[in-house]
This record gives sequence, C-alpha cells and structure tokens, in this order.
Amino acid sequence: MGADIAVFFVAYEDDGSAVGCGGLRALGAGVGEIKRMYVAPASRGTGVAACVLIALEDWARERGWSCLRLETGDAQPDAVRFYTRSGYGPIPRFGHYADSDNSLCFERLL
Repeated sequence: MGADIAVFFVAYEDDGSAVGCGGLRALGAGVGEIKRMYVAPASRGTGVAACVLIALEDWARERGWSCLRLETGDAQPDAVRFYTRSGYGPIPRFGHYADSDNSLCFERLL
C-alpha cells in the first residue's frame, strides 16, 4: 500500500476472514480519492462494498473533506453501477488518469 494513503479500512466476516477493503488518498483542498476498493467475489452483492464506502465517506467528512473522486476502468460495469447508485457522477479524467483512454472518473460532494 502506498505511503500516500490517508486511511485504509478492511471489512471482516464474523469468522475473521477479510471480505472487502478501501482506502483514501488526500488530493488537497478538501478533496480525496477513493483507492483500492475491493470486495471478495463470494461477498459481492451482500452490502460489504456499501459499508466500506460509507466508512470512507464518514472518515472524510469528519476531517472536513468536501468531495471524493475515484477512477475505475471502462471494463468494470459493476463498479460503475455501484458508484452511480451511491451518488457519484461522471467527471473528466483527472490526475494521472487524464490521458488514460480506459479510465472512467467519478465524483461525489460530501
């Protein structure tokens, strides 16, 4: 994991097995980037991703961040649906994704 990750959450099953995770990177001026969102295939569709996302958003709000951005690939339709349903809207590619033709970027105001 990169040294620039501000926070990283892991979701666990009752038996202690990790089933999902996600992190945030500070972009500056109250803006953060969602990084490393992942849910184990067997746990997809169970609400794990929503719980991780809510934890990330709550953490960002508590620190006064006003906006979260993210990048996903154009071959990730499930991720696009999840983020869209969660209130994220498409934005122009940003940062090191600006020249990536396969990148789709989203943002949500907190």
